[in-house]
Amino acid sequence: MKKLFGSLLAGLLISCSAWAAVDINTATQSELEAVKGIGPAKAKAIVVHREKNGPFKDLDALTKVKGFGKTSVEKLKGELTTAVAKPATGKK
Repeated sequence: MKKLFGSLLAGLLISCSAWAAVDINTATQSELEAVKGIGPAKAKAIVVHREKNGPFKDLDALTKVKGFGKTSVEKLKGELTTAVAKPATGKK
């Protein structure tokens, strides 16, 4: 019974992670490659661009990366996000 429960839980976790959008500001190259439509070259280009220029402000900024045009960014919008963490202000 424990094995069955463990298998079901693992399957659920994997399927849930497939629905989660990948944050292009924090994702590793491997995580980016897991997104349908992004191969090794595009994933590396995203990481390199992010390292040189800082975080992406929005998904449309992805068009500044070699290999991404407006059409490809539109297709990826459901798969990607740019959740930029905002610094704490200390106010309540």
